Amino acid sequence: MKRDLAEHLAPRIIELARARSMKAGEPLREEAFAKELGVSRSPIRRGFALLEQLGLARKEPNRGFYLTRNATTIEAAALPPESDPYEELYLRVVDDMLRGDIKHSFFEAELLRRYEIPRGQLLKVLNRLASEAMIERRAGQGWELKAFLHDSDAHIQSYRFRMAIEPFALREPDYTVDKRAFSAARAQQQRLLDGEIFTLSRAQLFDINSAFHELLVRCSGNVFLLEAIRRQNQLRRFMAYRSNLERTRFIGQTQEHLHLIDLIEDGSREEAADFLHHHLDVVSHLKAEQDRRAEAAQEERGAATPPVVALGL
Repeated sequence: MKRDLAEHLAPRIIELARARSMKAGEPLREEAFAKELGVSRSPIRRGFALLEQLGLARKEPNRGFYLTRNATTIEAAALPPESDPYEELYLRVVDDMLRGDIKHSFFEAELLRRYEIPRGQLLKVLNRLASEAMIERRAGQGWELKAFLHDSDAHIQSYRFRMAIEPFALREPDYTVDKRAFSAARAQQQRLLDGEIFTLSRAQLFDINSAFHELLVRCSGNVFLLEAIRRQNQLRRFMAYRSNLERTRFIGQTQEHLHLIDLIEDGSREEAADFLHHHLDVVSHLKAEQDRRAEAAQEERGAATPPVVALGL
């Protein structure tokens, strides 16, 4: 089996299944998913087979594949980290945007000249950034960065919002631990400590971290809190990439995630809520300091750039 492509498609299949609110027992139609994801039916079939190996789908002879769980209950922790064939290019574009080397408004032709790549590859990356709510098409032509991407105050506000939402979710009266999802999250956090912190891409680290916090909120049973944190995760993705450069910081955070799992599984949700509030507060100050250093470095680079002299030709 071509594991690389299957691992790339499996999370996207589940993402579409979530969007359709598919339930356990519903069929996974090859043709429909192939059309949505822009690939042939053969790789989709391999993606279904990987989901079967993970216990998320089952194959019935002469009938095809069926979901084994409601799609909305499947966490990213249950899936293999997604491998994007354009990950290197994607991160180059991300870094250039964060440094301010790509203007707030830009055209595809500018990036094609900058990176010397086929237009198809660039569109893959731009469409991914658009799906992550980091950029959007302009009404006429070209693209535009979202205004909050270079706003350190917005980054701090993001954490203040999460400090209000996430601990509150742990205090909801109907909070119910999803034992299978918690077990998968524990195993994933342990793999990070065992070395994946230094081998996974920044995008993968962000997805694992956001999925962990989403799991904590989902178990509250409050759909409004869950929708709020999902939207927040989408908005903060780009800002988080800058801080993900300092990977040693993830060691302490991952250890705290495991402690949170211990507290919640032991029934100490009030203590877990207080610990989570402190966890987010500390991380917010660390990332705010990183933002300030990054902005200072960007200003220094700008000051060091000699002015362009117009020759009047």
